Amino acid sequence: MRDGLRVPLAFAIICIGGAAGFFVAHLARVARTQGVVDTAPTAPPAAVTEQSEQEGTDEGRPPPARTIPTDVPNISLADGDGVKHALSEWKGRPLLINFWATWCAPCRREIPLLKALRRERAADGVEVVGIAVDFRDAVKHYAREMSIDYPVLVGEQDGLDAIAAFGMDTVFPFTVFVDRQGRIVTLKIGELHPDEARFILDEVKAVDRGRTELAAAKKEIADGVAALAAKRARQEEETHQPTKAAADESAAVLRK
Repeated sequence: MRDGLRVPLAFAIICIGGAAGFFVAHLARVARTQGVVDTAPTAPPAAVTEQSEQEGTDEGRPPPARTIPTDVPNISLADGDGVKHALSEWKGRPLLINFWATWCAPCRREIPLLKALRRERAADGVEVVGIAVDFRDAVKHYAREMSIDYPVLVGEQDGLDAIAAFGMDTVFPFTVFVDRQGRIVTLKIGELHPDEARFILDEVKAVDRGRTELAAAKKEIADGVAALAAKRARQEEETHQPTKAAADESAAVLRK
């Protein structure tokens, strides 16, 4: 290679690597917090508050915490083919807006459930919209591989902006449940489980049919999801108890 080409080429490689690293750094946080968050306008999600307190400001005070909007924000993102779609296109339908990335294991595990929920709730008009905060080629390949049949929008920096518009920090996965009026009913941080997803959708349906007020549904969801999480924890503990007992017995034999 001629010496005159080495410096420009090296500089280009550094720039590309730096840009990729900057983007990946924004996406490197998988949700440790589980459960639904309070979607009242004055209450920020716990995960956002935690990071804000850690970062602080120049004056040593934490910055104002983000808040989850009452309604779905008016944002637009491109699909895998580069065609722009606004979330308002799906207004009038109950929505699950799922934020994910191809490298996120809990996100990948959710996809079969999201496809199933869309089929099961078709009569109620439920639509799933995936928002992949990732590189377009990776998303297109993975969507084909997984036969994703619901709309998938893709964004890099505009995907991060979409997360901020929902009052969230960059945690994956998280899912926003929306009623027919475009109001955010609840926001679930962490991997969706079938029991809680169906429970939340039943509450959204009750709101849409006028059987439950929105505020009451939010409380029912918070209490119900917490109860389901506790039940799963008990079941997991019971499942692992025989294994632990066997391990303890084997260790006791080895010590003799």
